[in-house]
Amino acid sequence: MLEISEVMCYNTEVKILAIESSCDETAAAIISGDPSSKNGKAELLSNVVVSQIDIFKSYGGVIPEVAARSHLEAILPVVHQAFSEAGLTKKGQDDWSQIDAIAVTHTPGLLGSLLIGTLTARTLAILHDKPLYAVHHLKSHIYANWLAVNEDEKQPQFPLLSLVVSGGHTQIIRMDEHNHFEIIGTTMDDAVGECYDKIAKILGLPYPGGPSIARAAKNGDPDKYKLPIPQIKDLDFSFSGLKTAVLRAVQKELGVPISFPSHELAGKLTEQQKADFAASFQKTATKILLNKLEKALEMYPDTKSIVIAGGVSANEDLRKTALAKFGNKTEVFFPALKFAGDNAAMVGAAAFYEIASGVSPTDPYKLNIMPRSEII
Repeated sequence: MLEISEVMCYNTEVKILAIESSCDETAAAIISGDPSSKNGKAELLSNVVVSQIDIFKSYGGVIPEVAARSHLEAILPVVHQAFSEAGLTKKGQDDWSQIDAIAVTHTPGLLGSLLIGTLTARTLAILHDKPLYAVHHLKSHIYANWLAVNEDEKQPQFPLLSLVVSGGHTQIIRMDEHNHFEIIGTTMDDAVGECYDKIAKILGLPYPGGPSIARAAKNGDPDKYKLPIPQIKDLDFSFSGLKTAVLRAVQKELGVPISFPSHELAGKLTEQQKADFAASFQKTATKILLNKLEKALEMYPDTKSIVIAGGVSANEDLRKTALAKFGNKTEVFFPALKFAGDNAAMVGAAAFYEIASGVSPTDPYKLNIMPRSEII
């Protein structure tokens, strides 16, 4: 198998096939760029995402076994479509001579979903003799901020602070340079994205919870219900108490005991009550996140950029409030909305900067998907 350094000896421009399958999106992308250039940027040639949201709407969440089977059906067609949209096919066949490396999400995520993606990437790397890069999912979310929509867009500058907010994680990460990550704050229990999903379920709003709460909140009063701010030390987070606080507030509003089944509450709420609870929760969740980020900025005054990443970074209220709070102190970056959720372009971007930083490829014959502790 070729090392990426050998490839770059003959061609400084590198094309990377990236694959993402950590949860309920089957995605493939092809990016191109010159990692040897000091200011090299990754150019997006194609980005294909097949979502399973419609499958899981009626369940209110992802069923891991169903997600894995859906990935199995979709992944090869998705890879082929990525080749096609990038113009890298000959007579309808994928032109592997144009690909210099393969990148794949290897952790964290749903075990069955990760298996489909990593096994596909490993097999393709072996068959076509390509270097393989096993990429961490949260790293990919951060690097979605380097996928500029326009060529003249600014890119984050180091040192930076990244607030990673998703369905499975809530962290503050400091970066002094590419591929140097220091976790300085993390959730002690639940992730903010999971909290959105659970609150949406209590309110009878559709899955996924983030977008549905944001829509409902537009018609609500964010100051209607006073919800607590968890007093967690240092830069860590906690959202389990906020979920319980919303549940108790709904029960109190409806005048029912705490033993009343939570799945029956939505049927008793008016649309205005749902909107007010959604707005109050969203305001509180945003405040919790940005209060910690503000504290981190005070602890690291040399910060040149703030990078907000992960699926929850698409939230409009979070974006507006963060810009108002930090915009006059430092530059604040968000990924383009199409790159905020799970996608393969961000995986390719992360691999691109691994190559630029001299990271060695992963042996596809020995790839360990993830430790048990990383399963979500």
